[in-house]
Amino acid sequence: MTKVIDGKAISLEIKNELKEKAAALKAAGVTVTLAVIQVGNNPASTVYVNNKKKGCEYIGIESASFELPEETTEKELLSLIDELNTREDINGILVQLPLPKHIDEDKVIKAIDPKKDVDGFHPQSVGALCIGQPGFVSCTPAGIIELLKRSGIDIAGKECVILGRSNIVGKPMSLLMLRENATVTVAHSKTANLKEVTSRADILIVAIGRPKMVTADYVKEGAVVIDVGINRDENNKLCGDVDYDDVAPKCSAITPVPGGVGPMTIAMLLNNCLASIELK
Repeated sequence: MTKVIDGKAISLEIKNELKEKAAALKAAGVTVTLAVIQVGNNPASTVYVNNKKKGCEYIGIESASFELPEETTEKELLSLIDELNTREDINGILVQLPLPKHIDEDKVIKAIDPKKDVDGFHPQSVGALCIGQPGFVSCTPAGIIELLKRSGIDIAGKECVILGRSNIVGKPMSLLMLRENATVTVAHSKTANLKEVTSRADILIVAIGRPKMVTADYVKEGAVVIDVGINRDENNKLCGDVDYDDVAPKCSAITPVPGGVGPMTIAMLLNNCLASIELK
């Protein structure tokens, strides 16, 4: 019987734990504030930003919202980040991606003070993860570790294949799985004999951005499959990078889309916001 990993339930469990932590900080006179910056009005970004604000409200921390027009210049955005870096009342800074084409995302990420980089994208945060130093961890990979652990799935000693090598998911995910003592292979579009490689995985993590690409012949019998993808299928329905109906019967556990990895990203962002107090 395949176990369906319920990201909604696990993320709620984490948010309730964070709620208690936030209440304890408040009782000690500590206020936690997340600054959320959105440039332009990309509809998907607006949904994500609203969800982040609701998450802050739920666990009992403050959010400061900066909704900037599409034509905001790179210089204006960098100047705002600079100001927020120096503000004592701001603990975390989140710039919603993607940014309009005239703004260099890399430059913006590097401008955020690493002590306030709750997304975990700053090169210093990534470097700290690489060498096992304290720092913020990218929210989606951190959420996947929690999904596995809280679902009673052992990671140590397991063969893990990560399909995808992005800076936001694939690369940090490989470092986190190594930290948990898995044996890790990172596969991608140039990997030879891809199905052969993914079929070795006890834990297969898929983050490639191609709807329903991974079918049952990519998966070992009894594997755990984590689907990071969020796409629309031919009927405009949300789907993952994994062909769920084809793959699920072969797995010991699998995440659905929606309701799997997605809710965990915001839970871990909120976790990073509270962790910013210790990093300070």
